[in-house]
Amino acid sequence: MNSTASLAPTGLTPDDWALWFRDNFVPEWLARVEHPAGGVFDQLDADGRPDPAAPQSLLALARSLFTLSHLALLSGDPALIAAAGRLAKVLPRYRKASGLYRVALGEGPGHDVVRSYDQSFVLLALATWNRLSPGQEAEMEACWAAVTGLLTDPVTGLLRNDDSAAPAPEPAQNPHMHLYEACLQAAEMTGDPLWLTRAADLRAHALTHFLDARTGSIAEFLSPDLSPLPGPMGARREPGHQFEWAWLLRREIELGGDPSITPVAARLLEFGNRHGFATSGPMQGAAYDAVDPEGRVLEESFLLWPQTEAIKAMAQSHLAGTPGEGDRARALLSLMFQRWFAGRPAHVNRLDANGACLWPEALTRLFYHLALALTEGARAGLWPGFDRNKE
Repeated sequence: MNSTASLAPTGLTPDDWALWFRDNFVPEWLARVEHPAGGVFDQLDADGRPDPAAPQSLLALARSLFTLSHLALLSGDPALIAAAGRLAKVLPRYRKASGLYRVALGEGPGHDVVRSYDQSFVLLALATWNRLSPGQEAEMEACWAAVTGLLTDPVTGLLRNDDSAAPAPEPAQNPHMHLYEACLQAAEMTGDPLWLTRAADLRAHALTHFLDARTGSIAEFLSPDLSPLPGPMGARREPGHQFEWAWLLRREIELGGDPSITPVAARLLEFGNRHGFATSGPMQGAAYDAVDPEGRVLEESFLLWPQTEAIKAMAQSHLAGTPGEGDRARALLSLMFQRWFAGRPAHVNRLDANGACLWPEALTRLFYHLALALTEGARAGLWPGFDRNKE
């Protein structure tokens, strides 16, 4: 395992950043995050080195398997196909029962718990890997059955957080959004319309509860009785999720879904674009971590992943012909690489309002966010992609 890393460059154009990510970052990243015993390390430290003592989470593995499969399908690169195959062989180690996968390997506290959020990424990974290595359909169905059966509240129809006996926490939108994403991916990868139907049913039920119709924003949490949650957690709106939901809704339409959801996507984008970005200072143009329903900033900090979701939504809007969205996507891509990557051996996770680092570790699970932002921009013709035949 190579534990050293060259520092990311500075001051590149968006096209050059995209090429650097493809040709330099991805292979070097894989050389460092692949675990010698199989699977992936969960994170790299500020010096770009993995922590061998950290648990190997299902989330990092499943997201990495999806991402490598996704990039391999676009590029045909034998190295990416082989890397995805190595991770696919590790996934069964996490299997707890048919369709259910534990949080992490080993015997640590809580490692045996099954989270609905994680299962969504297992399904996402299996659906994508299945295009490269057919034969995953039975396990995909088992995963879907387990999530919609064992991990779904029979009264509300919403996902439970996990299979533990602890009192149920407040219902959260995030597991529903990612299970919706997994169903859309399965629909595209398999061509089976049943997955699109499942996606539409899940989306409709989730938005019934989590969409704030007054503001056009997504509530992160609800009270156990499904009423608005009081206090800061109930007021929390994450711009990254505004863009992610909008991107998924428009993807459903692209795949043949109901076009009547177009205005919902537009409202989500309008809220995110109006309230979600810093308008001045060193982080001008970056997406905030959290605002409230009126657009007041709750957290003047900047995680990496919301930037990728904003880029995806802008690229999608550019592809649909919205003026100026391509330029916005290219500007945010440059800002992202310059602030979170440039001059570092990997990247950092969170910055403050002055651009100073608040969270120095590079999380393996963010590879999924980064790769989708880069490939969505390439699909929209905004910068080079992984398919070298299109250059």
